[in-house]
Amino acid sequence: MYIETETTPNPATLKFLPGRQVMATGTRDFASPEQAAASPLAEALFDLGDVTGVFFGQDFVSVSAAPGVEWAQLKPQVVAMLLDHFVTDAPLFAGGDAAGISVPADDDGALGDDPADADVVAQIKDLIETRVRPAVASDGGDIVYRGFREGVVYLTMQGACSGCPSSSATLKQGIESLLKHYVPEVSEVRAA
Repeated sequence: MYIETETTPNPATLKFLPGRQVMATGTRDFASPEQAAASPLAEALFDLGDVTGVFFGQDFVSVSAAPGVEWAQLKPQVVAMLLDHFVTDAPLFAGGDAAGISVPADDDGALGDDPADADVVAQIKDLIETRVRPAVASDGGDIVYRGFREGVVYLTMQGACSGCPSSSATLKQGIESLLKHYVPEVSEVRAA
């Protein structure tokens, strides 16, 4: 088995591609060692000591390193850990599957969309799902819809995109422009 790596726009994060499925559906973001307790793999990566974030995508794992950490030293450790995990077909989540694992729903923390905006919200979610999420995933992250209120769309960046120096530019120049173009009711996009 060979694990490819790709750089991401976030210099603190590398994207690792094991050449096989990581998550059957959805994504999972671990921003702390406490959250990583749900996954033996994420927990082991945090145990390396220099890891500050782990993100599981459909076919990749993004790992974020602490400030000042040299990837030249951390990368072989991460690759070895991922190889061991995938070669042995170890479970991704404690208990062998995701049953009983609390994963926030896409609308967790949402602003409570106005039912009168249902058509607009449907358009926004469709554009995010078909146009934005694939692009963000190619950079090792994900984006989650959090709400729409008074012309403002609230989104959360995850994985490599969380804390990336270019994430605010991505939100404003990329995603905001796209949504405003296709959905005239959108006036702004903000990070939630």
